[in-house]
Order: sequence, then C-alpha cells, then structure tokens
Amino acid sequence: MGRPSIIDRDRVLGCAEQILRASGVAGLSIGAVAKAAGISKGGVQSAFGTREQLLQALYDRWANEYLDAVRQRVGPAPTREEAVQAHIALTRELDNQEADRAAGLMAATLDAPQVRREAQAFYRSLLEMDAPLDAAGRRARLALLATEGVFLLRCFGLLELGEDQWQGIFDDIEGSLTDQAPSRG
Repeated sequence: MGRPSIIDRDRVLGCAEQILRASGVAGLSIGAVAKAAGISKGGVQSAFGTREQLLQALYDRWANEYLDAVRQRVGPAPTREEAVQAHIALTRELDNQEADRAAGLMAATLDAPQVRREAQAFYRSLLEMDAPLDAAGRRARLALLATEGVFLLRCFGLLELGEDQWQGIFDDIEGSLTDQAPSRG
C-alpha cells in the first residue's frame, strides 16, 4: 500500500492563477490546472472539487490576502472611510503582476455565480450601500468607484496610463476624500 500523496493547495492555486493570466477564464479547466501543477485531474478534484469550487478557492485566497493588507493599514475594525482609503492605497500600489492577478480573478467571478455573489457582497459592504451617507461617506463612495473604474480600464487594456498619470489620478482620488482640489493636471 502506497503512501497517500499530499497536494499543496497553495501551489495548485498558483498554477490556476497563472492559467487565468495567460489564457483567461476560458482556459481554466481541471485538466489544465492538473497539467500545470504536475498532478492528476483526480488530484485537483480531490483538493478542490469542481471548477467553480476551484474559482471559489482562488477568490477566498485573494480575499483573505486583501483583508490582511487592509488590517495592516487600518486595524481590524476600520470605519467605512478608513476601509476605502486603504483600498485606494492598495490599488494605487499594485504592480503590473498583482494588477493582472486581480483583474483575472475579477473576470473569473463572472463565470462562477457563487463567487460573483460574494464579490457583490464585498462591494456592497465596502460601499455600505444600504446605510445613509453623510458628505464624507458620499466622497468615499465616489472615490472607491473612481478607483475601481480606473483600475479596470487599465488592467483590461482599455486605457494606457504611464506611471505619472496613474499616480496623478490617485492624487486626485485621494484629494477628493478630503474635498481638496486636484493637485495636478
């Protein structure tokens, strides 16, 4: 009787992310992940189940990393404005590889209804859509939407921005939180 093999879930998720970046959601299959990870399809299925459960695991890993990064910036119980400021700063600091990773995961949510519902809940809670908003809350909501808009345009290749332009846009977004006029053109 052989020893049961141990599958490194994190490594397999890394392979799945590479496939998402290289081939998009359409290229992500149990077979493709198995081949990239050097394990059997059954190994992937035993670790993750279905393709949607694999997408869920990818999303969960990203969400946990994101929440850890927010907590490092603003602590475990941030206000709405603090959470939005942390989100804006984290987005501003994304390098190209992390931006590609995030964009790939966002695209993948469109293909997995449960993951999409969780992403919707994440944005709803971050925006506190059902709570009354004062002026600061409205500025935070608008800044978050601007952040996500410029992020998506850049990551999906719809808007080419140099680093100075990227930083200038984020100067404006961050300035809007305090109701300051944009500092650069």
